[in-house]
Order: sequence, then structure tokens, then C-alpha cells
Amino acid sequence: MRVSVVGAGLGGLCLAQGLRGAGIEADVYERDPAITARFQGYRLVLSPMGFEALRGCLPPRWHPLLDAIVGDAYAERLILDPQLNRIGELGPGRTGIVIDRHVLRHLLLTGLTVRTGAALTGYDVLDDGKVEARFADGDPATADLLVGADGVGSAVRAVLSPRTTATDTGARFVIGRTPLTGRFATLEPAFGSKIAGDGVSLMLGAMRFRTPPKQAAEELAPEVTLPDIRDYVRWAMLLPPNGSLGAPTAQEAALSRMEGWHPDLRALIEQADPDNSTLLSIRVVEPRERWAPGPVTLLGDAIHATSPTGGNGANTALRDADLLRRCLIEAVERRQDLLGAVGDYERQMFEYGGEAVRHSLAALPAFVSHMGLHHQ
Repeated sequence: MRVSVVGAGLGGLCLAQGLRGAGIEADVYERDPAITARFQGYRLVLSPMGFEALRGCLPPRWHPLLDAIVGDAYAERLILDPQLNRIGELGPGRTGIVIDRHVLRHLLLTGLTVRTGAALTGYDVLDDGKVEARFADGDPATADLLVGADGVGSAVRAVLSPRTTATDTGARFVIGRTPLTGRFATLEPAFGSKIAGDGVSLMLGAMRFRTPPKQAAEELAPEVTLPDIRDYVRWAMLLPPNGSLGAPTAQEAALSRMEGWHPDLRALIEQADPDNSTLLSIRVVEPRERWAPGPVTLLGDAIHATSPTGGNGANTALRDADLLRRCLIEAVERRQDLLGAVGDYERQMFEYGGEAVRHSLAALPAFVSHMGLHHQ
């Protein structure tokens, strides 16, 4: 069996690693001109389900390395005012595993060949049931299955399910990271909490690696090369609906809304790494109508993009990768035909993927004042 994976994000790469480990050929195609062409770097909170899905797709020899490069998430989830006074609670504390997206992506890329600059222009299902993907540059690719793991603006989804489209919630956010120095360690009570300002919310989260990733790879898996990243604070400011993205930088967009805030909070933004700070809109994709069975399917944000307020986007994509991997192994072992295996994957994915999107949208108003969603 041969699988073409379109999109070198976490879900697509996790699937490719899982298939590779099962002896299934997987080719990855990425539209960006280079793997590092775009901002990729902030920490993720992995649920037990997401973490186990990730482990399931990785070679067992990398499990000790994975355990070394994650951190522990624990937070009181308070609501604080801009002077860091406690004014409420967000809800039950959230524990789990935290991992840096950029580090994880490097781990998942290890040993895979990714064809970059490969923007999908369309595909055809051939008479023999295989699928041929066409790209703007380079030769077409033929496989038994084409998986669209190409994000919110999925080119695969545009052909497979053109009526499934992204919805702009109207919410905007700026996100960045700042080295975790001694000064910012004093912000400990604010990690995992919401700082409620005038029409905006600031969320902070610490990324503390159990072992620095570069060092961990050198010691535990020399064939893996990981970035030399140290502990940092991930910050994200959610703006009101249609909050202006006109500020020149992410830092300026945040600081312009923090007049009179606690000096440590302003310093945190001022000392952020500009290369790892960006301004983003919040768009969602909700899986609704099923497409006709065939050798093409979707994974991750391409079919169920969530708002980051749900904390479940990456976890759901990793769950997709592990589930599809297991279904395809059943097809290879002849316990099921390929279309039946893909159908099993899609039935389950539609159910939990749709729930993930709804959960994330229900959580959004708690973080954005006067939230008037444009979601239909």
C-alpha cells in the first residue's frame, strides 16, 4: 500500500511516521517552499489521549526521547486582573503534558522525505481505484490513498467536499514566546490563568523541558536532531471580534492594549522573541456532510479546525493520525478492504472531530469579551 499525505503539519507527519513503522509507504507533500517557512512555535498541551496517539505512531526506540523533551502542565486556572490580583476562577485545574510544537515537528520529520513547494492543484481517481494527485510544480503522484492533512485552507477538501468551508469566528489573537528568566518565574500564579483586561484577555503558559531538547536527542537518539530551545513563557492575547491586526508587530499589538498593566506583564511582551510571535485570526471548520466513499480522506484541521480556546486541535489531529494508521494496518492485513477501513476512520473521526469543534466554540466567549460569533 502507498499513501500520499498532503501537508507536513503535526497530523500529517504523525500519520506518515505511524505508517512507516507499519511498513506502509507514505510520501509527504508540503506546499510551503521550505519546512521552516512559517511560524510553527508555541507549546501544546497534550491530553492523555493525544499523548498516547503520538506515542502509538512513533518508533518505540524514540519513546524515551519523547518522555525527556516534554514538560508537565499544572495550573490553577485563575482569573487575574492586570495587576495580577485574583478576581475569580476559570474552572478545574488542567493537568497534562506540554510539548513545544517546533521541537515535536522536528522529531516527526526525522527519517521522512518531504517534497516541499508541492501545492496541490487537484486529483483524479483512476480506473483501477488508485488516486493521482497533481501539483503546481513537479510530477503527479499516484497512491492507493490520498490524505488531506493540509490545514484550514485545505486544497484537498476544496475538491473532496467543496461545501465544507472555513468559518471566520471574528476573533483575533496575538501569540508569542519569551525566554523564562528569573524575573518571569515570579509570574507562576499566572501560568494557565486568564488575565482579564479591558476587552482583551492574556493567557500565559510555561514550557519547561524535562531535558533541553538538543541535549536529550544527542543522549537518547543520535539520529534525531532537535532545535536548541530553552524554557520559555508562551503568551497569547485574545482580542475582541475583528480586533485590528493593523499593528506592525505582534508585540506592539499586545502592548497597545496593556497600558497601566503590571510591569512584569509588559516586560514579558517587550522581551518576547519577535521571530516566534505572530498575529492570527481564529477560523474553524466543522465536519458536516459525508462525501462519497473513495480513496481520498481528510485529517486534522482540514476537516475539524477548532478554536485554540478548546485546547484540543492538536490532540484531535494526533488522534486522527493514530486511528487512520490502525485502520490502514487492518486493510494491509486483509481484515478489511481499503474503502471499508477508510470508512471506519471517517465515521469515528466525524463524531469526535465535530464534538471537538463545538467544545472549542463553546469555550471561546469566556476568553473574548462581547463575543458575537459569525459561526453559522
